[in-house]
Amino acid sequence: MASATTMTTALEPAYRERLMRLAREVSFAAGSRLFDEGLRADRFWVVRTGTVALDLHVPGRRPAVIETLGQGELVGWSWHFAPYLWHLGAEATSPVRAWEFDAESVRTLCAEDAGFGRAIAVWVGRVAAERLHATRVRLLDLYAPYGSGGLT
Repeated sequence: MASATTMTTALEPAYRERLMRLAREVSFAAGSRLFDEGLRADRFWVVRTGTVALDLHVPGRRPAVIETLGQGELVGWSWHFAPYLWHLGAEATSPVRAWEFDAESVRTLCAEDAGFGRAIAVWVGRVAAERLHATRVRLLDLYAPYGSGGLT
């Protein structure tokens, strides 16, 4: 499932290596919340093993799962865009091992090196666009009278 939004396909090796210098290994037990919608987005993760479900708060209902992320995928894009608040929530659906990155440190590197900053911005922008599309399709499936109708 190596889409154009996984870290290994989205970033050239030199930029990936530079980003990985800031990585910290973390683990989450199944059922752990990584973040909740509306809270401060001060970090992000790349999944090494396990799965993370992205969800959307729906008043009066259980959160709607929008997408499930796995190995190599970016968890969190809100850290890259002011006001740095999560647009979705995330929960580990299995034990997860991930690389964690401090958002401010990465934004500083982006400001210092325009090429690196552009590569990160394109990666995060692609991820945000995919998540927006997945959110639209999922909400249509859940709440529209005839579902998404297979729209892509």
